[in-house]
Amino acid sequence: MAEARRAGATDGESLSSLRDGPDWRSELAGHAKLFAKPAYSRLVKAEPVLKRSIPVLIVLFLIVIAAARMTDLLNERGQLESNAKQATALTALAGAAALAAETESFKSMHRWNVELTISDAVPATLITDGRFLMMSNADGRIFAATSSGNRFVGQSLEQVLPSSSPLRLFGVRAGVHKIRYGKRTYYAAQANLPGGVGAVTALTPAARILEPWKQEVSLNVTLFAATSSILLVILYAYFTQASRARDADAIYLEAHHRVDTALSRGRCGLWDWDLDLGRLYWSRSMYEILGRAPRDCVLSYRDVTQLMHPDDKSLYEVARSIARGQVTQIDHTFRMRHADGHYILLRARGQITHNADEPMHLIGIAMDVTEQQRLAQRSVEADQRLFDAVESTSESFVLWDRDDRLVMCNSKYQRIYGLPDDAVRPGTAKSEVLAATRRPVVKKSVAASDGYSDAKSLEVQLADGRWLQINERATREGGSVSVGTDITQLKRHQDRLRDSERRLMASIGDLSASQGRLEEKAVELSELNAKFLAEKDRAEAANKAKSEFLANMSHELRTPLNAIIGFSEILQNRMFGPLGSEKYEEYANDINNSGKHLLGLINDILDMSKIEAGRLQLACERIDIAPLIEETLRLVAVQAKAKSISLDSKISAGLTLHADRRAIKQVLLNLLSNATKFTEDGGHISVRARKYSDAVTLTIEDTGIGIPKKSLKRIGQPFEQVQNQFSKSRGGSGLGLAISKALVALHGGAMKIRSTPDVGTIVSLRLPFNPHRKFR
Repeated sequence: MAEARRAGATDGESLSSLRDGPDWRSELAGHAKLFAKPAYSRLVKAEPVLKRSIPVLIVLFLIVIAAARMTDLLNERGQLESNAKQATALTALAGAAALAAETESFKSMHRWNVELTISDAVPATLITDGRFLMMSNADGRIFAATSSGNRFVGQSLEQVLPSSSPLRLFGVRAGVHKIRYGKRTYYAAQANLPGGVGAVTALTPAARILEPWKQEVSLNVTLFAATSSILLVILYAYFTQASRARDADAIYLEAHHRVDTALSRGRCGLWDWDLDLGRLYWSRSMYEILGRAPRDCVLSYRDVTQLMHPDDKSLYEVARSIARGQVTQIDHTFRMRHADGHYILLRARGQITHNADEPMHLIGIAMDVTEQQRLAQRSVEADQRLFDAVESTSESFVLWDRDDRLVMCNSKYQRIYGLPDDAVRPGTAKSEVLAATRRPVVKKSVAASDGYSDAKSLEVQLADGRWLQINERATREGGSVSVGTDITQLKRHQDRLRDSERRLMASIGDLSASQGRLEEKAVELSELNAKFLAEKDRAEAANKAKSEFLANMSHELRTPLNAIIGFSEILQNRMFGPLGSEKYEEYANDINNSGKHLLGLINDILDMSKIEAGRLQLACERIDIAPLIEETLRLVAVQAKAKSISLDSKISAGLTLHADRRAIKQVLLNLLSNATKFTEDGGHISVRARKYSDAVTLTIEDTGIGIPKKSLKRIGQPFEQVQNQFSKSRGGSGLGLAISKALVALHGGAMKIRSTPDVGTIVSLRLPFNPHRKFR
């Protein structure tokens, strides 16, 4: 059985070195052995079948043994007879060969001479087992024989071998025959001598040949009878014992059921760990704890390790500790995976058992302590929360039990009273704690605010000048709890309040004197307010006059400018004939360009004045951004082509906006005109439009001269221009960006400018889908 166990130990490390462990130390081992029979229930169920099959098996076993031995004995008898026949035939031939040379003198030979001749010629190994030779003459009279056949001398050969026998007719060719003479049976062979002078007959007693075989048969029969008797006795004992075992099995199963029921109710399980083979057996309750179907087979290291939490101590480490003799019993807490996938906490307690004729076992009990652990954790967390709450409060806190011993206090209490750490240990007497505190310099009782008869309130001033209000209440257990509140600031506020009352009374007199002065100031403020209103009216009248002036001037300036531009175009087109000189043509071009420039300045000034006066009204509608941008690009394309400036646009499909079409077009035209004006030959201008959140973002990027960082703040203010060597030659009123910025603001949008000198400028417009929403 030990070899079988070692052959099955494939999943764990052999721990044969553990055989020097301690003996049983607990009655737990007895209960564990009750469960250490993995397939017992199946054996009990299979008992009736085994009881019926065992007698049949025993009878079959005896029949097989008897048949096999009988076959062996019959084969052995046949072999003995065959050997005896061969020896008989050889003996007859050897005797005939010995007398063949003496055929002539055969008649005159004496019996002893014949016997002597045959004895010398026939090997001694053939004249054994009672075998003998007889010599007969031509008349069939036996006249000589070897020593064992002397009683046949003088008799007729007819009495032994009838004349009709094949041996008398054919000699050795007839083979060996079994004959019966008197009460004996012989194996006979005959060899005829040459010339018909006689014959040599060899006889072998069959009784001498089969006597050892009969003894062996008798011995085998005796052994078979004894074996059968023993097996029958064993069978009887088996049935007797099986009847007793059946009663014991019933008792065992009842005890097993009771113990297993008790373990299941108590969330406990028994386990038996064979340390040599690395195999474990679990009781039914162990499987129920883990929510798994009970199994009758044993478990290997691998089976159990796969259920354990990977962060816990492994079984192999426990086994190594036992192998090194470090422990003889365990009390270990670990986690195992439930059938539902979660882990439960188990506490295993076990004892090593070892007998001389049995392998070492670790037998113990496992308890489900998940709920206890959860409750303990909750208790610890509750205690910690209570401690944190007490510790985090701004008041000092101390709790005494019924024997006036310290239960707990916070660091505020220890710090206020200057207590050392050893004086605030739980269990310290109240008198010892109070003896270690700093004595107050002022101590007076005050009435309790809640009206309880067992409540006390004190106001205490410490040596360092601080004030405490101590409220003490009795607990239900007979102890007391004290809470001390630092009222130093309150005391100081009370002192300051008294001082303030005195100062307030003095200030009341000062206020009465100041009231007269305030009334005088009120009269002065009323006069200043009247002057402010008059100045405001004059400013509004001046602004109105400015607007009327600009409106009148727009007509007065545009009429002559239109005439100047018209006549200059007539000169340029030579409608009334050629000009007298090229110089006149140059002057006509200058007049036309200057007139258009001046007209643009006047239009910008008028637009800006409308915006500032708030008289510009937007006509918002749903417009498609892509066609509007393409139309604006076509207006500046001629100017860009003249300077070899490339234009490109990237506009998101289906992009629409609720806005004033004319205003948005003017903004785009102003920005693109500026980009074209301040971009050198061979530059690049790109326009991008895309949806961003709840707004449309328009971006115009150029590779122009750029704007210095310090000048970006002035960009977009009316009549402001960034002057440099390049921009001076471009001219302009400085109102284009200001008007664009104002128009974007009227739509609730925002305009941002980023620029790098000699790199380019990026102008970003963000226009909301809803014009009433404003961006910054």
